[in-house]
Amino acid sequence: MEKILVGLKRVVDYNVRVQVKSDGSGVETDGVKMSINPFDEIALEEALRIKERGEASEVIVLSIGTADSQQQLRTGLAMGADRAILVETDTSADPLTAARIFKAIIERENVDLVILGKQAIDDDNSQTGQMLAAIWGRPQATFASEVTLDGNTARVTREVDIGLETIEIDLPAVVTVDLRLNEPRYVKLPDIMKAKKKPLDQIAFAELGVESAPRTNELKFEPPEGRQRGIMVEDVAGLVAALKDKGLV
Repeated sequence: MEKILVGLKRVVDYNVRVQVKSDGSGVETDGVKMSINPFDEIALEEALRIKERGEASEVIVLSIGTADSQQQLRTGLAMGADRAILVETDTSADPLTAARIFKAIIERENVDLVILGKQAIDDDNSQTGQMLAAIWGRPQATFASEVTLDGNTARVTREVDIGLETIEIDLPAVVTVDLRLNEPRYVKLPDIMKAKKKPLDQIAFAELGVESAPRTNELKFEPPEGRQRGIMVEDVAGLVAALKDKGLV
């Protein structure tokens, strides 16, 4: 296998407490720490392990967004990716648009395997991988907790509602990864310095000829309601009475 393509999305760091903008137009990002989507880090780690086993020749990381996304791509290069591609756009790409962008890059690069996080922690859509497989016309294996390659076949253990499911798919294919697949490596300072010399190509969204017609519009954002203060009851009868007062029984 020659090339593995991995998607890296720039999101608010998972340790940051998300705040909604005062006008309700979105999530506050000014001065907020941004990071690689955690599921995408796992996807990249798996791609790097595949390459280190001699089962792939090159790992390419791809991000879609503004020039700020170069930061996350450089982190991916520091982890061990060989090349990075940034598709520049000022507007947020919905899952279908993102899938179309990935397909355009796949055709340019002649990619053998695409590995994505199962979802992004900012929108939780969990749709891009499935849509990409559909429009690419290739097999998919979602929610992977184990991936083994054997020539032109991938054996994938999936996390499903009833437990684990193992399937085999022919390559090229799309795999989306779950939390228990691996633990991403720690990036060291020498690797960060080396990453600055690795190629990072910037492509304008318009150059790809990709249709961009969002299927949804985000009208308003609201924070969840604050947790209400609980009450103390003396006994079971008091609990039942309290539940009745709230119309719960």
